[in-house]
This record gives sequence, structure tokens and C-alpha cells, in this order.
Amino acid sequence: MDWTNKISITFCIVLVMMLSSCSVSYKFNGASIDYTKTKTIQINDFPIRSSYVWSPMGPMFNNELKDMYSRSTRLSQVKRNGDLKIEGEITQYQQRNKSVSAEGYSAQTELTMTVNVRFTNNTNHDQDFEKSFSASQSYETTQSLQAVQEELVTQMIKDICDQIFNATVANW
Repeated sequence: MDWTNKISITFCIVLVMMLSSCSVSYKFNGASIDYTKTKTIQINDFPIRSSYVWSPMGPMFNNELKDMYSRSTRLSQVKRNGDLKIEGEITQYQQRNKSVSAEGYSAQTELTMTVNVRFTNNTNHDQDFEKSFSASQSYETTQSLQAVQEELVTQMIKDICDQIFNATVANW
């Protein structure tokens, strides 16, 4: 063997050894949970405390929030005494005119949903908070709210649940 072959073989062996000894871990869900300390989560149902109500909104929100933590974490959901606790209420559901047409009539309407959240981390109370999260969706005034409401509320719920997830376990 000549000198360049020995160097090439040695380089390949060192490279293989380095690659096999290193590991890189990626979390695509964004959760940064220490599962040695935090094993359970308690997510209470959020009642609707808004003056304007669309009744399916409450169960849709509660199910999506619980499903998000089930899909994105290894935390066991419990009814009480969770290491993490999420509770709150849907405080606002409203629509307002967003833009006006040249004729002076409303051209777009904005639908907004706001949720107040109280988060308790029983393993690290420095992370506890109470905070409101909001999301909005717009629709053309030529459409009726009943025709677009389910789609818009579904998207707002997903947005708010993402915000809550990021604020509680993703540390963003």
C-alpha cells in the first residue's frame, strides 16, 4: 500500500468512528420537556364566558387542545394533580367590520376568538403564567357567518392551541 491509500483508509475509519459515536436529536414538535421530572398534564375544559356564543366552539376547542398535547408530547393526561396544569376560559368571540367598500358598506368582517389561560408548572413554578391568546379570521361580507363559521372557528382554534402549546411546553 502506498502512503495516500493509508491516509485515505485511516481518514475513513476515523470518520466512521466519529459518526457512530455522535448522535443528533431533532424534535419537530418543538416541545422541550424534561420527561424525567414532568410526566403528567391536567387540561381542564374551558367554559365559554363570552357574551356572543357559538355552542360547538367550546367542545371543538377543548378537544383540539387535549389532542395537541397527546399528539406532540409523551405526557399522560390526568384529571387532577398533573405536573403541568392548563385551565382557563373562552372570554371573547366577536365579529366586527374590517374594511369598507367604495359604496360605504362593509366589505369584510373579522371574527375574533380570545382565550384566557392559567398555566401551572408544578415542577418549576417560575414558568407559571396567566395570559390571553387571540386569533382572528376574515371573511367577505357577501358570505353569511353561518356559511363560513365552522371553517373559521376551526382555524382560530388551531392557531390559539399552537400559541398555548408554544407558551407552555415549547418555551418559545
